[in-house]
Amino acid sequence: MVQHIAFFAARTFASALLAGAVLVPVSATSVRAQDARQQAPEVPSTLEAPEGHRAFLIARAVGTQNYICQLTPTGTAWRLFGPQATLFQAVGDTLRKQVATHFLSANPAEPGTTRPTWQDSSDSSRVWARVAADAVTVDSSAIPWLLLEIVGAVPGTTGGGKLTQTTFIQRVNTVGGLADPATCSDPSRVGATVLVPYQADYVFYRAQGHR
Repeated sequence: MVQHIAFFAARTFASALLAGAVLVPVSATSVRAQDARQQAPEVPSTLEAPEGHRAFLIARAVGTQNYICQLTPTGTAWRLFGPQATLFQAVGDTLRKQVATHFLSANPAEPGTTRPTWQDSSDSSRVWARVAADAVTVDSSAIPWLLLEIVGAVPGTTGGGKLTQTTFIQRVNTVGGLADPATCSDPSRVGATVLVPYQADYVFYRAQGHR
């Protein structure tokens, strides 16, 4: 019950901010991850999943990276308050089937800690992850590539566990998702939000031997 409350609270928070948010546009061409591949992509060595883990799901996320303008010790800056995206199985640039959702929520394994969350669309199983290595900027106009380590998992409401076997997740082939620092440079902007469209491929890994 606590997890469900956290999930809906996160969505309610994002919805409430949306009323005063700016949705930053990007062109249809730029938002497509043209080089997305249907196999685990080559990545910098620091973002490779550890030996003994293999990819079992690759899905393309379409959504927004959400920021709020806040005061800092040196001025103001955008702070990420979470993603909100839908993950699809894709063939080339054609999105075929929704497989998961991606958002920020409380991790039941770490009381009081919110983490990036992925929830399976068919059995509602969920996993939470933390960044496991330094981010790598591949495209200066897009959010960086990441390797994330699973730090929490729960079965779905019907006992399904399609995602619970996940051990690591890579975020690769990113497009968009960066907030323009200049639009948060004026103190009068404190409290403003922007929802920046992005796409990325998420590669889910599990320990070898799991089916």
